[in-house]
Amino acid sequence: MKSRRLSRKGRRTTIVGASAAAVVAGVALIPNWSAGAAVTNDPTVDAATKATFQKLADAVFTDRTQALVDGSTSARTQHTKGFHGSVRLSGGQSHQQSSALGQLRARKDRLAKLGEKYSAGSTTVTLDATEVHGHSAKVAVTETTSLTYKPGTTSAKGPKTTGFQAHHELTFQAGRHGDWQLTGIKDTDDGYLAVNQVETPSAPKDNASASPSSSSDDGPPTAPRAAISYPAPANPKKLTGGTYDYKAMVTYAQKYWNHYNTAYPDYNGEGAGGDCTNFVSQVLKAGGWKHVPGYTDDYTKWFGTADIQSDSFVGVNEFSWFALSSKRVTPLADVYQADLGDVIQMDFNRDGSKDHSMVVTYRDASGVPYVTYHSTNTYNRSVASLVASYPTAYYYAYRT
Repeated sequence: MKSRRLSRKGRRTTIVGASAAAVVAGVALIPNWSAGAAVTNDPTVDAATKATFQKLADAVFTDRTQALVDGSTSARTQHTKGFHGSVRLSGGQSHQQSSALGQLRARKDRLAKLGEKYSAGSTTVTLDATEVHGHSAKVAVTETTSLTYKPGTTSAKGPKTTGFQAHHELTFQAGRHGDWQLTGIKDTDDGYLAVNQVETPSAPKDNASASPSSSSDDGPPTAPRAAISYPAPANPKKLTGGTYDYKAMVTYAQKYWNHYNTAYPDYNGEGAGGDCTNFVSQVLKAGGWKHVPGYTDDYTKWFGTADIQSDSFVGVNEFSWFALSSKRVTPLADVYQADLGDVIQMDFNRDGSKDHSMVVTYRDASGVPYVTYHSTNTYNRSVASLVASYPTAYYYAYRT
């Protein structure tokens, strides 16, 4: 979750309220639409039309995945080229899709230079909800994508696959004769960190407070930026026999990367702020990090339950301040030095306020770490992929 610019009272109320709502829901938040609501406006949207909406969305994101796998962007191979007539891409969306495929093809080349290639990709899309007003329709969908690392490449020394789930809102507009055109695609996860997405991540407006609360008069510690140079200088980590159980951290992340633990609130979804740091904190707690109780807005405190969480448990910047001030972490000079249970953060627009938190769940024989995170829910994505996708972002790495 991105840090919030709220009053102390407002921040506490927001956190407690969101926690209670998420516990009741127990699932990732999606728009409050009804997948089976009756449609009274013309043109009608029946089950067959909804199924075609879903198939077109599947084709859009399948094409984007395939651009990363084999670079195919020709009309002959594009799945979206098979849609004409009653449901199709608008002229504007056809142009945007072509642009997206071109960007992903360039990303594929950057990944290859970093030793990461994919031999196969699989994308499926499920329709979650629809909302129709006259000749306009909004469709909420969930994309699930898996990519297989290509044998013989650097990435093949790591896990066999990487995967993610992403949520999108598609806008359709109907013409006079009831023919529907896809006119807009919006990603509704906070983060925009799926490897086949092309939108530039935008930091939420509720940035960190200028005067964070602390029991001491000292200001919060500042994390040094980490380099993104590969290979990185050796900095081995002792994984066994220490204070924390890094295997337990990885096991927790594997279990809950896309099936959220209902013992905690869920901050995923548009406007919820993002669940990334909440998830990282849960992982660390599973590996032995202990609560430090106190006021929720005191960054020197750290705790999280179903009912209440400290800002440092769910906020990107507050987590960094707590982790450094408590001496539970030490900064790493390079992101490629990160190992199991270590934390990596990103500042997309380089404004000094961090935007995203991830935890390392694998490190391959060639020295490349792989991260797992929420918002967008992602499992074992290589740091090389992050660097290739966001080469201008600022990175921060913490040894736990």
